Amino acid sequence: MAEESLAESWKEWFHLNGTRLLLFARGKTNSEADAQDVLQDAILRLWKTYSSPEDGQFDPPPLALAYTALRNAAIDHARRTNRRTQREQKSEFVIRERDQVQSWFETSSLEQSEQAQIIKKALLQIPEKYQEILNLKIWGELTFAEIAENLKIPANTAASRYRYALEALRKILKPNSI
Repeated sequence: MAEESLAESWKEWFHLNGTRLLLFARGKTNSEADAQDVLQDAILRLWKTYSSPEDGQFDPPPLALAYTALRNAAIDHARRTNRRTQREQKSEFVIRERDQVQSWFETSSLEQSEQAQIIKKALLQIPEKYQEILNLKIWGELTFAEIAENLKIPANTAASRYRYALEALRKILKPNSI
């Protein structure tokens, strides 16, 4: 009985304030779906704080507090999204399909495109362990210590593989003189 009363109280509170809170969330997010997710997170936070299922009591949160919870949920959502995007971009080093590298470079001119193709072919000719080091160092922007930790090799090995990779590329690319 107390739980039903509590649920009805929340429904009534949300019915009165949900539309304006969703409108506020839309202004803080990039899409309708994100706004709904943020609103749900904020309402859940408020529910945990302002509901007391043991005694069935419901003290409606002040609307200002609901807006604050909504703003905080939107900030948290944006941070999660940004961190996920950065992780995905850092991990997108080499995509292989049928022995062809798909996304090493983004080029804007024909000359750059031709150079990129030459470099892609050269990169495919060096050993995979060297390609991996180049990916992590150049495109991943990791230090040798971070690369060593990631690949579980000594930092000096990571540095020497990087030098060997660059030397191998020089030998392959020298006749083509980019």
